[in-house]
Amino acid sequence: MHRNTLFSIAIVSTTLFSLISCSGSSDHSSETATADSTVAPAAPNVIGQEVTYEADSITMKGYLAYDASIEGKRPGVIVVHEWWGHNEHTRNAADKLAKEGYVAFALDMYGDGKTAEHPEDAGAFAGAVMQNFDGAQARFNAALKVLIDDAHSDPEHLAAIGYCFGGGVVLNMARQGAELDAVATFHGSIGPIEPAQPGVVNARLLVMNGKDDPFVSADAIASFKAEMDSAGVEYEFVNYPGAVHAFTNPAATEKGKKFELPLAYNKEADEKSWAKLLAFLAEVF
Repeated sequence: MHRNTLFSIAIVSTTLFSLISCSGSSDHSSETATADSTVAPAAPNVIGQEVTYEADSITMKGYLAYDASIEGKRPGVIVVHEWWGHNEHTRNAADKLAKEGYVAFALDMYGDGKTAEHPEDAGAFAGAVMQNFDGAQARFNAALKVLIDDAHSDPEHLAAIGYCFGGGVVLNMARQGAELDAVATFHGSIGPIEPAQPGVVNARLLVMNGKDDPFVSADAIASFKAEMDSAGVEYEFVNYPGAVHAFTNPAATEKGKKFELPLAYNKEADEKSWAKLLAFLAEVF
């Protein structure tokens, strides 16, 4: 399949969720002392910082988030943005992952933190990146190195998640054998740059899709499942009824109306898919 097949979708259209108090006489003094000495877990102290790095001969601007109240190394998660680019939605996902005990790096696939306000620009940015998949891999791998090199992350426990365009990115990195333990997508494109081959995919996959998303057809889903089954990949495909494209992004409904695109936020699907992601990551790690 041609390398730009995956992002035909992107060009068209193209985040869960007890203290015991004791009182009584001196006969229970030791029990009381034990309860009173219990130390409550520290509240999350999420630190977010912009990171500038180089990839594919371009300056990239990403965002690293971690919980400073946690000691020691923890699993790292790459977050890949929608076709709109590295924006607040991506950073919010990184912050949420940090609160859950991960180190998250929201990468930049376009360069210089570039974002799009119009679908035509978004499609052009996404298409330009993926038409040169070697360059896309270089950008992803450079971001992965930033995550691995961070003192808080455990380089032996790595995952990647992606939204829309970013879902297609992480799936295709997994297809090409990226050293990841887990890959999850939200309303992402699912077609391959190159189909998965037996023994190549290292990651477990979780694909979360809006059942009513017109950009992901029943035929495309069947083809994806057949591809994964043939390659012996461990995966799960979840369809959320009533959800269309971009169901995790609170800004999607307004954008859908503005540009007459089938985009809409779905609170139920958003919350259920995020809970599913956390359960998935906890199981893997």
